Amino acid sequence: MDGGVPNIKKWVVLYPVYINSKKTIAEGRRISAEKACENPNCVEIGDCCSHLKLPFAIEIDKAYPRDFMQVGRVRVLLKRGDGSLYNPAIPSRKQLMFHVAELVPRHPGRTKKQEPASTANVSTSKSGKGGRKKR
Repeated sequence: MDGGVPNIKKWVVLYPVYINSKKTIAEGRRISAEKACENPNCVEIGDCCSHLKLPFAIEIDKAYPRDFMQVGRVRVLLKRGDGSLYNPAIPSRKQLMFHVAELVPRHPGRTKKQEPASTANVSTSKSGKGGRKKR
């Protein structure tokens, strides 16, 4: 474990803000809004990295420097010690952002969260009276 900790400092850093479609370029988004996903978090990004067979480390206690309310970041290792890639489809940090942003909306925790919200909206829209208030 002690051998792996200093090496983490050399790994690629991926903040959730980098792939958040709700943020602007000035606020820290690094890819186009069409390819980005909505409000990702560190756990979802970490699960996507494990799905892509990439070693990663989640740092919950770290914050994004431009907006310190955005807590958490993920460190990802793209290349082995000899320079060969862990995943040949991901040669750069930009490609990593594109792949992770594509996978996050399909994350199992995300799809479960959205289903109850959509059913709740349907039930609330049916109840209640419409029309104007009487004086």
